[in-house]
Amino acid sequence: MDLLDPPPDLYGRPRADSFMRRLTAFGDRYSPALGSPLLRRNPRRPLSRPTPPLQLVVRARRQLAAEVVELTLADPSGGALPPWQPGAHLRLALPSGRERHYSLTGDPADRAAYRIAVRRLPGGGGGSVEVHEALHPGSRLTARRPRNGFAFCSEPAVLLLAGGIGITPLLPMAREAQRLGLDWRLVHTGRSADTLPYTDELRALDPRRVVLRTDDGHGVPGGAELLAHAPRGAAVYCCGPAPMLTAVQRALDGSPARALHFERFGAAPVTDGAPFTLRLGADGPELDVPADRSALDVLREARPDLPYSCHQGFCGTCEVRLVAGTPEHRDRRLTPEQRAAGALLPCVSRAAEGETLVLDL
Repeated sequence: MDLLDPPPDLYGRPRADSFMRRLTAFGDRYSPALGSPLLRRNPRRPLSRPTPPLQLVVRARRQLAAEVVELTLADPSGGALPPWQPGAHLRLALPSGRERHYSLTGDPADRAAYRIAVRRLPGGGGGSVEVHEALHPGSRLTARRPRNGFAFCSEPAVLLLAGGIGITPLLPMAREAQRLGLDWRLVHTGRSADTLPYTDELRALDPRRVVLRTDDGHGVPGGAELLAHAPRGAAVYCCGPAPMLTAVQRALDGSPARALHFERFGAAPVTDGAPFTLRLGADGPELDVPADRSALDVLREARPDLPYSCHQGFCGTCEVRLVAGTPEHRDRRLTPEQRAAGALLPCVSRAAEGETLVLDL
């Protein structure tokens, strides 16, 4: 029998099985029909509506450390808030219209309130300054429901590395590790003792498992020195400034740890970019984007009011419309359909060397 001859039926007879023949014919017609518009969605079912934003009120405010304040946010009517897990963040719409992401640092079991901590950065984009100056008990805010891009997987052995305000997503992880009885360690680094928030809460969990290290007392630690605290085979969760993350990444292979999860304060440095040009409108000004800078940074010099938030290509706040040109999409949010329709996230996306991207701005 060659490949052109049908195999015998179930009983060994030299003819195609009738049931399989009918099943194949049915599949040949049914499978393409699954992609038809009428089968994608019940036409009698209403289109899904976007999830409404949360309405929140600042219930309490306290000073945690030098230039760090904590806000307790609650439902104005006293209702329960949506659940969250360690590592989750909240996207707040500030009174000015700015949108910023802040890690939830409270207890996930507390459905009555969210807690966030914000360090004042005078040279930043204005969000932290606004939190410090404009938000007080009674202030009303809107927010998106918590999302998690830094999920805690509860491995048996864990090392938590926090740089400064990077303690905010790691504190709930430490609480969860303690609750589950995991073999965990936490190292919190900062410039000086007065800049480290939540030291009392960390010590209250288990002082034997917590190391507080300041640059003025011990010097700036290297990656190998930080990872030396890891239990054998531990998963490392790291949140802090870019130099700290880089040092930990480079030292991981020679450490007792076996895996690394991390969250950045801002965008990763551009290391593989090429210079290209942005044009604002068909006849607008042209802006040169160097190989080592993001398109968003260059755009904000010309348009300071351009909204942005995460700087990492997942929140979508800085989305602009592309009119012409071939981009290199590097985000983790836009769908192929959105990209085909001209959506672009300039915080991470780029173009080939010498390319000109025309934006509807």
